[in-house]
Amino acid sequence: MKQKQDFSSSPDYWEEKIELIEKGKLRDIQLEGLISSFERAKKSEFYKFKFKDFEKIKNIDDFEKLPFTTKFDLVENDPFAFLSTDIKNIVRVHSSSGTTGRSKYIFYTKRDINTWADTVARCLYMIGVRKEDVFQNMMSYGLFTGGLGLHYGAERIGCLIIPAGTGNTEKQLELMKQLKTTVIHITPSYLLYIAHFIEENGLSPKREFNLRIAVVGAEPHSETTRRKLENIFGINVYNCYGLSEMNGPGVAFECPFKDGLHLWEDQYYMEIINPKTGKVLKEGEEGELVLTTLKREGMPLIRYRTGDLTKIIKEKCKCGRTHRKIQRIKGRADDMFIVKGVNIFPSQIETVIMDFPEVDKNYQIIIDRKEGLDILTVQIEIKKDFFKGDINELKNLQEKIREELKEKILVTPIVEFVEPGTLPTTTGKAKRVIDKRRL
Repeated sequence: MKQKQDFSSSPDYWEEKIELIEKGKLRDIQLEGLISSFERAKKSEFYKFKFKDFEKIKNIDDFEKLPFTTKFDLVENDPFAFLSTDIKNIVRVHSSSGTTGRSKYIFYTKRDINTWADTVARCLYMIGVRKEDVFQNMMSYGLFTGGLGLHYGAERIGCLIIPAGTGNTEKQLELMKQLKTTVIHITPSYLLYIAHFIEENGLSPKREFNLRIAVVGAEPHSETTRRKLENIFGINVYNCYGLSEMNGPGVAFECPFKDGLHLWEDQYYMEIINPKTGKVLKEGEEGELVLTTLKREGMPLIRYRTGDLTKIIKEKCKCGRTHRKIQRIKGRADDMFIVKGVNIFPSQIETVIMDFPEVDKNYQIIIDRKEGLDILTVQIEIKKDFFKGDINELKNLQEKIREELKEKILVTPIVEFVEPGTLPTTTGKAKRVIDKRRL
């Protein structure tokens, strides 16, 4: 059975589930998980009240009648109201990064931590990470789930782990060179900055290091940005999706074909809904991703609205895995901004500008209002050699980018060029949009 290797981070643990999935019984696994998660959830104060009109569920139709859980539920209620077990069984708490408001706290039992680690290990093994690898984790450790989630997954495989955390770029590069790092976990914006830093110091990103794989996550990024990173470093870059409310990273992950992310359906039940009506959509229709934990003990979440926009990919993956794929996340509903009545996602702008070879590694979107009219400005770092070129070439490039952006987002922006290293950088999540209308 070819698919056994997908789970070889812990082969004995996954053996039974692989058998069932290969026999086409994933739906049975999910229904079993939904029923048990519902029963566990009803032990919590929050769901005991929320589901007071639902005695039990027997099938998927019953399940889809349950009300949604939202981020507002998590931030407006006592965090302990979601516990479905005694506090003495809880061994860890994580929280969201708080970029969209008050933090959301997520509690874990020991078994929850182990299940999460196994799932992340499955992701890493799928893309070729092995125990011989040196894994440098450049995400922050602490309440944010990104650092520890990938740390535990890589540890399951048996990698040598460098818990570098974020920042201190010179030290990061020293570690990468001296310890011969082969795999990194990092935000795409910070990896772009590292490329700029390396080149500024007269080094070659391809020749100086032993890198072969980068796992990027924690912020939306476009396919063009991925290709740019792969070309700069000469490595494979894989997209990781997760959210604190569903454990953290490892909810969905790209396989070597890099054509969508396999969402682990024996761990999470997914639905795509119309964000406005809440109606469940068919495969292939774009909407908001809704997830239910199937195995979490300490704090199960039922029909949780992630706010992330995507769709289920109908076609089976060439890799042979039976877990369905979702399309790269278009963005969070919270990331979307409106200019002149048009809904725009930063990823739409990034897709256009990063496809121009003259564009360097950073950009920023500024929205302002003058005399009652919205003004959208896209500031773009241009490569040094081109920046010093003919002024007419710069004007022609500005016009090309402006026209392609207009075609993509249906709004004509102001395009401003700046020198490399001019725009703000970050070692964590990039702040791409500055909306001065809200200041």
